[in-house]
Amino acid sequence: MKIFNIVWIVLFIIFAGLQYNDPDPYLWMPIYLYCAWFCYLAAKKEFYPIGYAVGIAVFTGYAIYKIFDNNGLVDWFEYHHAESLVQTMKAEKPWVEEVREFFGLVICIAVLGANWVYAVKERKKVPVKKGKR
Repeated sequence: MKIFNIVWIVLFIIFAGLQYNDPDPYLWMPIYLYCAWFCYLAAKKEFYPIGYAVGIAVFTGYAIYKIFDNNGLVDWFEYHHAESLVQTMKAEKPWVEEVREFFGLVICIAVLGANWVYAVKERKKVPVKKGKR
């Protein structure tokens, strides 16, 4: 899991850095850096299930919004026939940005979810220490 998290730390930092010229970097940089931070902690074997749960809940809510948003995932499938997203973004193709953002959220949810599952498994392995009375 350590290598998994190190790879994702690097990728999330790169993703955050690429947001500098995005229309809404104030939103996407923190999203990717949030995930990078929790991957960093997991790489150090520090697990915070509440942090994963909060991230997953917020990102899932935002992803659901992106599904039904104007120019979102539904529009991409319905009106643009799942046209390639690997192209330059143009004003006449706003769905490219919206759908890419949706898939960015899915990646964040998947990575946080993997760490959450691993954290739960690790917690079951470690016996709970009882304090002295």
